Amino acid sequence: MAVSVSQMNEVMDRHFACEAADDIDGVLATLTDDVVHDIVGTPTGPTIGPAGAKAFYTQLFADLAEGQMRTLRRMHGENFLVDESMWTGRAAGRPFGFDGRNRPLEFRLLHVIEFEDDGRIRRENVWLDFPAIMQQLAGD
Repeated sequence: MAVSVSQMNEVMDRHFACEAADDIDGVLATLTDDVVHDIVGTPTGPTIGPAGAKAFYTQLFADLAEGQMRTLRRMHGENFLVDESMWTGRAAGRPFGFDGRNRPLEFRLLHVIEFEDDGRIRRENVWLDFPAIMQQLAGD
């Protein structure tokens, strides 16, 4: 049975709200037990299951602060959505290997999300605008 557009949007909005609140348990509750969590370009590559996602979010929440996600557009298909968003906040730690020094940071993200029939996320692929991150955090 296909997940409705409104269900997909509700799950994605809850997922982003939990990320903004640094709520790891809330984020993990949106994922299936065998989720493929793939932040493209990270050294770990794709991970399978909530444990890999938890490790990523634990580090992410230590490195980024006061994050706000603003959705720019979404496209939907049968049990999937594509979300383009803008993240704005502070680089409190060492996000993506760069010394943040608590500087402001803003970058685009592209999420490709596949949903299980129960509405949970079974695959999360995320592309980050690494050139924008590098431009803001490299040097100085």
